Amino acid sequence: MPTVKLNKTVFEKLVGKKLPIEKLKDRISMLGTDLEDIEGNEITVEIFPNRPDMLSEQGFARAFSSFMGIKTGLRKYKVNKSKYEVNIDKSVKDIRPYTACAVVKNLKLNDEKIREIIQIQEKLHVTLLRNRKKGAIGIYPMEEIKFPIDYLALKPREIKFQPLESKKELNGLQILQQHPTGREYAYLLEGKKLYPIFRDANKEILSMPPIINSEKTGKVSEKTKEVFIEVSGFELETQKKCLNIIVTALADMGGTIHETKVKYEKPIITPNLEATKWDIDIKYINQRLGLNLTEKQMKTLLEKMGFDYEKGKVSVPAYRADIMHQVDFIEDIAIAYGYENFSPEIPNVSTIGKEDEFEIFKRKVSEILVGLQLLECETYNITNDQLQTKKMDCKISLIPLENSVSQEYNVLRAWVLPNMLQILEENKHYDYPQNLFTIGRVFKTNIENDRLAIVLCDSNANFTKIKQVLDYLMRMLDLKYKVTSTKHSSFIEGRTGRVTVKGKEVAYIGEVNPKVLKNFGLEFPVAALELNLSELF
Repeated sequence: MPTVKLNKTVFEKLVGKKLPIEKLKDRISMLGTDLEDIEGNEITVEIFPNRPDMLSEQGFARAFSSFMGIKTGLRKYKVNKSKYEVNIDKSVKDIRPYTACAVVKNLKLNDEKIREIIQIQEKLHVTLLRNRKKGAIGIYPMEEIKFPIDYLALKPREIKFQPLESKKELNGLQILQQHPTGREYAYLLEGKKLYPIFRDANKEILSMPPIINSEKTGKVSEKTKEVFIEVSGFELETQKKCLNIIVTALADMGGTIHETKVKYEKPIITPNLEATKWDIDIKYINQRLGLNLTEKQMKTLLEKMGFDYEKGKVSVPAYRADIMHQVDFIEDIAIAYGYENFSPEIPNVSTIGKEDEFEIFKRKVSEILVGLQLLECETYNITNDQLQTKKMDCKISLIPLENSVSQEYNVLRAWVLPNMLQILEENKHYDYPQNLFTIGRVFKTNIENDRLAIVLCDSNANFTKIKQVLDYLMRMLDLKYKVTSTKHSSFIEGRTGRVTVKGKEVAYIGEVNPKVLKNFGLEFPVAALELNLSELF
């Protein structure tokens, strides 16, 4: 979990009340966060990943103030009209296609506030934006730039500017090779023929996302009164939510928020800080919590968590990124009610517990593969249809999520191997060989089962090597098997097998098709296996 260090003086001023130290410690811990320490004027607290809006003095104080009943209900922020424009060039479509932007004015910055802004940016990069993989944040002093801003992509050698903390001008390729931050995040642009940049009306480069800002146009100082903010990446809703978190924090610093027209083929206006409305079922919430709250009591508890409630509908602030289901309201109501106020009960049933036989079997499989020096990975059950089908060059029936909040997670997976190739794709900057396995659940209509997926990735990966792994696994499980030649579009024809045990088809094995490898940007061959452990068991 991310740890933030909060200025206690700033925090208490924003909360609107100074609490005795012991009560402050107790209440922070009961907010659903993990207090590490309060020492002098510094509060160190761990924030759960689902609450990126609390990764700053402003966001944390906003949530704490509501929780303490000092400033309850929905916080409203005004977005002022403006004529600021950002032009989106078609060249970024296959690089980093989306951005959400805003301008914040009337800031009065000092060393402390600049530290707070840097902390918000860094923590959001690590959490919500997944170490800049999902997006990157740029904040620029308005006195150094001129609108309109262009978001475009150029060849690396055509990009020339002085990056932050550098004494000389570098081109895009040199930044990735020579600058410390460039070297750290170079893998995010690996294999790209064009690199994205933000450039102002004076043709001055502001930044090369997701790597670094310009020393000239991208460095905020105490003289800065107005800033331009952009969040660029792969998923527009994520960029919008991240922008909302930043601009509301700056508004709590005293800034005023101004809209920006982002000119895609169909232009949008950002930020949008209007609350969204959700239906809730009071009976269902009481049932899940084991309580008997009235509608009035529930309204009070929701307001303590920063929501508004009226006639069965909850108004959710635009900076909350964690509300995806009614159960998220249940969690917040439980926090507001107070975990210490729930009465523990001993169940009136008596059972003797033992470990599930299938879990023992899966653990045995895992231990066998670890013995072969394969590295075990954990993967998500929820994924996206593009990963399961298009990137794997196959057609497969998928179960879609009814109310998915992003295109990155919109289906239940039907097989596990695509997740393993995705892990290889995201770890190309590490040494080879990369020999991995995972055990995970897959979902088909009315059927769920557990699968084992193994990938061997290096210059010598081939059918023989993956079959040797299968052979060893089956011998350790004291099982006989047969492999017959078959066809599967995700694998190379002639190097693909169907595995049967006692007449039952339980696995595909083979060398991954070069077309699939290209879709994942993999340069080394991959030999793979997907085995149905439920059937095998």
